[in-house]
Amino acid sequence: MAKITLKGNPVNTIGSLPEKGTQAPDFKLTATDLSEKSISDFKGAKLVLNIFPSLDTPTCAASVRRFNQLATELNGTKVLAVSKDLPFAHSRFCSSEGIENVINLSGFKCNDNFGKDYGVEIIDGPLSGLYSRAVVVIDENGQIIYTQQVPEIVDEPNYDEVLQLLK
Repeated sequence: MAKITLKGNPVNTIGSLPEKGTQAPDFKLTATDLSEKSISDFKGAKLVLNIFPSLDTPTCAASVRRFNQLATELNGTKVLAVSKDLPFAHSRFCSSEGIENVINLSGFKCNDNFGKDYGVEIIDGPLSGLYSRAVVVIDENGQIIYTQQVPEIVDEPNYDEVLQLLK
């Protein structure tokens, strides 16, 4: 269980992020076209999972914008924006923001296997049931090579660490 905060107040997640060097757990998430995506759909590419509570918060929106920008600099890498927002909300947000370089995925109907397997489901506090802010990087072979659980939900992730790892 990760102990994080929301505006300084303690919040817990259902588990911990997967360990570096382990095989990334498979997932079933919903794309903006309502198709189901799993980790095998991205085989052969490095993946950056930008996981967050909701696009309708300033920090989450900022992280999607920043990872959209970084995605243009990362050859052979796909950035997946993952939240429980409905696919329609992902589509609306990206259309209005001109975001074209990230793949939006929703956990709204995945029976929350993603939240449990990646340890990001928030289990208490006002955001209970949503995902915590985290970054997971997976190499071309499906191995976890980097994780970052952002300790304060309203803070942005450390983009520089991710960029240095992938360049």
